Amino acid sequence: MTRGFAPRLVIFAKAPQPGAVKTRLIPALGTEGAAALARRMLTHILQEALAAQVGPVELCMSPSPADPAWRNVAMPRAIARTIQGEGDLGARMAGAVRRVTLGHRQPVLLMGADCPGLTAARIGEAACQLQSHDAVLLPVADGGYVLIGLKAPCPELFTAMRWSTPTVAAETLQRMAALGLRVWLGPQLHDIDEPADLAHLPAGFCSVPVGQVGAA
Repeated sequence: MTRGFAPRLVIFAKAPQPGAVKTRLIPALGTEGAAALARRMLTHILQEALAAQVGPVELCMSPSPADPAWRNVAMPRAIARTIQGEGDLGARMAGAVRRVTLGHRQPVLLMGADCPGLTAARIGEAACQLQSHDAVLLPVADGGYVLIGLKAPCPELFTAMRWSTPTVAAETLQRMAALGLRVWLGPQLHDIDEPADLAHLPAGFCSVPVGQVGAA
C-alpha cells in the first residue's frame, strides 16, 4: 500500500434483530436463525476488514449506534461507529462516499455485511487496485455488488438505481464508463439473501459463535 493512500473501510449494516434482517431467509432458518446468521456475517466482515490492515474501519449503522438494537452486539473498540442517515440506499451510500472522500480526504471502500466470501485478502486486493484505478467493484452472483471503491464523490453511481435487482452491477459499470472512470472489476462472489444462497456458506461458517468479535 502506497504511503498516505490508506482507504477508509466503511461497512453498511443493519442491527441483527430477529424479524428485521435477512427476512427472505426466515422460511429456511426461522426468525431467530436468520438473525443469528446476520450477526455471524457481521462478525465476519468486521474481523476481515480489520485483518486486511489497509486503513481505518468504520461501521455505518442502521439504526443509529445509540439505538438499543445494537446493545448486545459486541465489536472491537478500534471500529468507528456512524449512522447511515436518511434517504434510500443510494442516498445513504452516496452520503458515506462524499463524507469520506471530502471530509476525511481518503479513498473509500464501501461494503456490505452479507458476503462470507469477502475476505481480508479480497479487501486488500481491492485496496491495492484502487491505487491505480478510479474505482473498484466486487460483483455478486445475484447481479449486485458487495464492495465499491472510489476516490471521489460520484453521486451518479447511486442516484435512481433500481436496488435489489439483477442489473445493479451492470448498470453501475455502465455509469462508471460514462464518467470515464478507470475500473477494476474483481471476481464474482456470493452474498447470502435467499435460501438457495445458503449452499455458498463456507464449511463450518455457522459453527463459530456469533457476536464474538474479539475486543481490541
